[in-house]
Amino acid sequence: MRKIIFLLLLTVTAWQMQAANKVTFTASAPDVVVSGDQFRLEFTVNTQQVKDFRAPSISGFDVLMGPSRSQQSSTQIINGKVSSSRSITFTYILMAGKEGTYTIPAASIEAEGEKIFSNSIQIKVLPADQSTGGNAGGKQGGASSSRSQQAGSKITKDDLFITATASKTTVHEQEAILLTYKVYTLVNLRQLYGKMPDLKGFHTQEVQLPQQKTFKLEHYKGRNYNTTVWSQYILFPQQTGKLEIPSITFDGVIAQQTFSEDPFDAFFNGGGYVEVKKKIVTPKLTINVEPLPAKPANFSGGVGDFKISSSINATEVKTNDAVTIKLTLSGVGNMKLINTPEVKFPQDFEIYDPKVTDNYDLTNNGLSGTKTFEYLAIPRHAGNFTIPPIEFTYFDLKSNSYKTLKTQAYNLKVEKGQGNADQVISDFTNKESVKVLGKDIRFIKLGDTTLYPKGKFFFGTVGYYLWYIIPLLLFVVFVIMYRNRAKENANVAKMKTKKANKVATKRMKLAGKLLAENKKNEFYDEVLKALWGYISDKLSIPVSQLSKDNIEAELAKYGVSEELVKEFIAALNECEFARYAPGNESEAMDKVYSASVEIISKMENNIKH
Repeated sequence: MRKIIFLLLLTVTAWQMQAANKVTFTASAPDVVVSGDQFRLEFTVNTQQVKDFRAPSISGFDVLMGPSRSQQSSTQIINGKVSSSRSITFTYILMAGKEGTYTIPAASIEAEGEKIFSNSIQIKVLPADQSTGGNAGGKQGGASSSRSQQAGSKITKDDLFITATASKTTVHEQEAILLTYKVYTLVNLRQLYGKMPDLKGFHTQEVQLPQQKTFKLEHYKGRNYNTTVWSQYILFPQQTGKLEIPSITFDGVIAQQTFSEDPFDAFFNGGGYVEVKKKIVTPKLTINVEPLPAKPANFSGGVGDFKISSSINATEVKTNDAVTIKLTLSGVGNMKLINTPEVKFPQDFEIYDPKVTDNYDLTNNGLSGTKTFEYLAIPRHAGNFTIPPIEFTYFDLKSNSYKTLKTQAYNLKVEKGQGNADQVISDFTNKESVKVLGKDIRFIKLGDTTLYPKGKFFFGTVGYYLWYIIPLLLFVVFVIMYRNRAKENANVAKMKTKKANKVATKRMKLAGKLLAENKKNEFYDEVLKALWGYISDKLSIPVSQLSKDNIEAELAKYGVSEELVKEFIAALNECEFARYAPGNESEAMDKVYSASVEIISKMENNIKH
């Protein structure tokens, strides 16, 4: 047995090593180029034991150079393991010719005694910019010089703009629309900021796109732009009529090259770059939303293309056992906005709210996937029951009509199980009215009953009158206390004075948190607010009228000693000085915090009103 396991491991290891050392031969080139552009076509094989390289026939492009052969070797040591790689690359420099789509077939090579073929490549050639009057010439591997903003020139609305397009402009209510914002640029766009506004009349879901944007060449209105899809949204119109998608203002940051007036700087550094800000406004869109035809009574709210299926956990159960029906809705459309289908269980079943599970993805046509509903019910009586088919009515966009899907009916056989199934359980989760089933006489409650002698009544006793007098007295006391509290609250100055210490304590607690987080500036700001705010509230004087010069006179009116006033002013000075003083910041902050808490406590005990 051990030998068999060893042989299996050896086979798997050999297979993995063979897969890792498999010879590959790949061709690479830009997907899109412009007529007149130069670009590289490369064929790379991951071994250096090669011979007899045969290039494919290249049509539609002018071969300016090649094939040139280059070798690459690298060695890595990771966790003591040494790995190396060797490859050979055959490179062509081509120039794009006429507009069109061309295919470069596979090349072949003999590597390690085996003849292998590369992949074929499809390249789209765009026409040259009309503004340049023909051949743009220039850069290899992509954008030509005509697609670069000249240094120092003004950035116009044709050099950088964003289009807003809708997949449909005339739709039905709840029909999905794909809204796309696409960037077209001839400049070096570094950053772009813009926020989607709240769209009235639409249910909106954003399509998740890669954070790292990839630009591609596209010929648009006679010019070749670098383009990328910036954001996409799926819209579900909730209203009918003409709905507007407003314009969005984006803030772009462009790196624009500048030429230095110093000839030495221009020669050695080639000038520099400055950041230029540009506002880009997208166009408005109008969507014409047509109402759905007259909706049937059992319309689910679904718009799209759907299928339905159902299953039941058992058709033969006992009383008080759970019966679960699982309903699966699949398709594409406004699945998030669909109403829960109704399952008509027999009346004496205890019914619970269904569990809904969503499993769908956002696509151009709406939400695609499944929505699962699980219905739980408990039969309380024995017998044979029928659960009728579940109906789902939706609006089909393909036929522009309503369709009704039905599941199969279920025949349920319920046998009597343990427990008293004849009692009526009334806490139905679907709030159905309680019904007495299988009984002509309601259940009579049994238990101890207290009897009173004839003629003995509660009316007229002392307890009877106390039931009236005590609540009345409590009401009077409550009114008096409420009026006194209202008078106190009306005196704003007095209330501020009473709450001065409470407010200061709250601020010092916040200062303590800032101290623990070592936020120096915020800490000193909060301590100063606590000290000045406390004196302002306590003396009923606005902070704007208080100063270090007049605070001594104001505090003396309230019986505060001259020594305590000097301590308060010293605390203010210490706080302001420590904020900018060098040295140990944590020690200074601790000292200021302790001094401030102490002086507020002393003031609270000395200020007399």
